[in-house]
Amino acid sequence: MNKRVTFAHGNLQLDVGRIARLTLQNPDALNAMSHGMWLGFKEAIEYVSLQKEVRVLILTGQGDRAFSAGADITEFPITYESDITTSAYNSAVRNAQDALAKLSVPTIAEIRGICFGGGCGLALHCDLRFVSTCLRFAITPARLGLAYSFQDTARLVSLVGPAFAKDILMSGRVIEAQEALNIGLVNRVVEKDKLNSVVSKYAAYLGAMSKTSISIAKETIESISRGDISPSPELKSAFDATFSGSDFAEGYAAFLEKRSPKFQ
Repeated sequence: MNKRVTFAHGNLQLDVGRIARLTLQNPDALNAMSHGMWLGFKEAIEYVSLQKEVRVLILTGQGDRAFSAGADITEFPITYESDITTSAYNSAVRNAQDALAKLSVPTIAEIRGICFGGGCGLALHCDLRFVSTCLRFAITPARLGLAYSFQDTARLVSLVGPAFAKDILMSGRVIEAQEALNIGLVNRVVEKDKLNSVVSKYAAYLGAMSKTSISIAKETIESISRGDISPSPELKSAFDATFSGSDFAEGYAAFLEKRSPKFQ
């Protein structure tokens, strides 16, 4: 049975099991992220990283109206009151997203409805994005006289390329599901009433794969995306170690015995 833990005074609900699920729970504000939620999000991801049974993390928002509408605008007078408060808020966002990106297990954003601003940032830092046909995606700093962070912009460019990234950021326009799929922003579009089952089934499939292989694949792809032309000594060592590892022994044996592998 899954274990349930909450963070940020209940605005984040984490169900822990082989397939973990982290739910943004601020539905009255379209799951907008408060400063406290950003801080709690990092805590939740760190908690997941310590749970050895977790093979996949699904990130979603409560209800069908929104994944997340982004930052909680009711906090803006306090958030941007001074350079100090602004820096503290931006650090909380950055630390939360970095923790998500660095998680060794695969992460899937399960997105319904609105995915704006900071919600987009969370989605971009997941490995995969499965969305419902009612998706409405927008990154809106140009409407507010703000700028999108370098790190988030880099994530966007890596997915859709410079031309589409310019279109999205300069216009702040709303992108719907089919266009998001066409430009590579999302991985799959699913009917709203089937999204949960499709994501759950895919997560279970990933959960049956080698945790070691997936972790190294994630790290290698991140390294390539950063522009590295060769692996770090640590990454090369991890790659070399797979050939004498227990997962390879099990995978090789399963192949010879014509059965599905059972990775630990």
